[in-house]
Amino acid sequence: MTNNIKILITGGAGFIGSNLCEYFLSKKYKVVCLDNFSTGHKHNLIAFSNNENFKLIEGDIRNLSDCEEAVQGVDYVLHQAALGSVPRSINDPITTNDVNISGFLNMLVASRDAKVKRFIYAASSSTYGDSESLPKIEEKIGRPLSPYAITKYVNELYAEIFSKTYGLETIGLRYFNVFGRKQDPNGAYAAVIPKFVMQFMEHKSPVINGDGNFSRDFTYIDNVIQMNELAMTTINTEAINTVYNTAYGDRTTLNDLIKYLKEYLSEFDASIANISVTYGPNRAGDIPHSLASIEKAKKLLGYEPKFSMQSGLKEAVKWYWENLK
Repeated sequence: MTNNIKILITGGAGFIGSNLCEYFLSKKYKVVCLDNFSTGHKHNLIAFSNNENFKLIEGDIRNLSDCEEAVQGVDYVLHQAALGSVPRSINDPITTNDVNISGFLNMLVASRDAKVKRFIYAASSSTYGDSESLPKIEEKIGRPLSPYAITKYVNELYAEIFSKTYGLETIGLRYFNVFGRKQDPNGAYAAVIPKFVMQFMEHKSPVINGDGNFSRDFTYIDNVIQMNELAMTTINTEAINTVYNTAYGDRTTLNDLIKYLKEYLSEFDASIANISVTYGPNRAGDIPHSLASIEKAKKLLGYEPKFSMQSGLKEAVKWYWENLK
């Protein structure tokens, strides 16, 4: 019975974390959220903050005692807490390292000691680094291109060691450019889709880094939720203690993204179709192209993403218009 299963979601007030909290509460799981609100938001938790199966712990993964408190009686950990953003890591590599590596190690140790059944963690497509091969296949990576990418690769190495040395079941999910409802459009390190949506809604001209021909495997949040659930519930022993691309398996250029955004937003405000974009310099640490192979996840986890980039983008645009306009 799911109502006897307890999940800890670190970073549960963030974009991905709060969507995971909402989904698993709807499935009658007990959910603990650990967050220090450095990048997450309390308003992301309002809809279920009074749910009897939900518990919020305001704490920091850099404090081992907070991690130990959070894992008490927990069956599964979905570790989302991290400092994202390549530019942020370039500007402040020390804090990125503290949160993403020291905090990650604290969570592994606490989970091991609490005898958690499985530790599923947010890995990153940035781990592919300077590898130019497409599509990206899990077993073939390059050299990291940013401090952030280093931290996410080290997470995978630590998870593998904890699996081999201590018997802690781990699964890493290499997220590819996740987008969707609740993703924050504000701040210096806002992701490109919510940032562009807000700029269009405010009739401002978005700035594209480079000529717009860089491409990404944009991945709708519901596909990411599906992968977390599959990773948590799989009984296939071959499927654990490894990493998976978490993506749709298709790529979209930034120029095409702009075209789709204009099309979908102009259904709400026709004048958006006429807003021009500005092109700026390439961003340090950016890889030109990203495209995931999802064959491993399909084969071992039974993953079948339900939302293409375009169908997910329509959902996201509708959510932003209804909630942030």
